Amino acid sequence: MKPLLQSETFVRIAAPLAVGVALLAVWEIGCRLGSIPVYLFPKPSDILASLIKNGPSLLRALLITLRITLQAFAAAVVLGTLIAFMFVQSRAIEVSLFPYAVLLQVTPIVAIAPLIIILVKNTQLSLTVCATLVALFPIISNTTLGLRSVDPGLASYFRMNRASRLKTLVRLRIPGALPYFFGGLRISSGLALIGAVVAEFVAGTGGRSSGLAYEILDAGFQLDIPRMFAALFLITVTGVLLFGAMVGLSKLALSNWHESEIGAEA
Repeated sequence: MKPLLQSETFVRIAAPLAVGVALLAVWEIGCRLGSIPVYLFPKPSDILASLIKNGPSLLRALLITLRITLQAFAAAVVLGTLIAFMFVQSRAIEVSLFPYAVLLQVTPIVAIAPLIIILVKNTQLSLTVCATLVALFPIISNTTLGLRSVDPGLASYFRMNRASRLKTLVRLRIPGALPYFFGGLRISSGLALIGAVVAEFVAGTGGRSSGLAYEILDAGFQLDIPRMFAALFLITVTGVLLFGAMVGLSKLALSNWHESEIGAEA
């Protein structure tokens, strides 16, 4: 069984890597055969060279964007979880407020980001607020769904034993909601990054406090397309790593007892 699992793990890692390498090879060869100018569509080798050349500035910008992303993600997790707990304790509160959470989700952040940036004087804080608003809804929605998706028999058992709301929440609802919660984390982590980048685009902040979005804008103004693609590559890699971290956290928390992870490993 163990060699089989190891083989499946190897395939899951090797297959995407092989496809990625093949796509990069086709990209490189196609650009060379077509003699495509670098200012129109750079080759992977051009992007790599730009990544090495502009490494210090891109890394500094990445750290700024990542800081905003993590701050927004943490704020979304805390606020979203508290709101979900409030919703599950009172149906009236959920019915009254959930439509506004949906309204917040469907409103484009580019439409309200300028207002937030004007109202919140601190630029970094305003960017964090914008990214938090983008990342908030999946936590609210998934956690609320998980807290309500309890086994009816277990719920009746808790009621029969006259368990308090707090004991039912801690011992029944929260353990049952964890798979939904971690599913929300996977979505929210990527949305926090997207929100941070979009907010940086709207703010257009430069200088040493600028993130990867400004690097993309500046590279576009200078027609330095390889640097633009290098910044996009760093954003993509960051998003993949955040998603992978949430998957790993989910497996760490659930693999020893919950059927959603035990079944995946069987």
